[in-house]
Amino acid sequence: MDHVYPITEVYGSSTESIDGAIRNAVAAANKSVRNLEWFEVTEIRGHVGEDGKVAHFQVGVKLGFRLERSS
Repeated sequence: MDHVYPITEVYGSSTESIDGAIRNAVAAANKSVRNLEWFEVTEIRGHVGEDGKVAHFQVGVKLGFRLERSS
């Protein structure tokens, strides 16, 4: 069957890693968007703390979700 995928974009962050930021973004979106099927990282950036160390990893994530078809 053919599928149609709208796209939405969210931004996630993590104090631990880029991977954590991606997972946080996808997990948060999954709470309100049904049928998530794929993601694409569009942007990677971060925040440097006062001590000169990385404080947060931030990622832009496009999410594709499958539209439901009526019977």
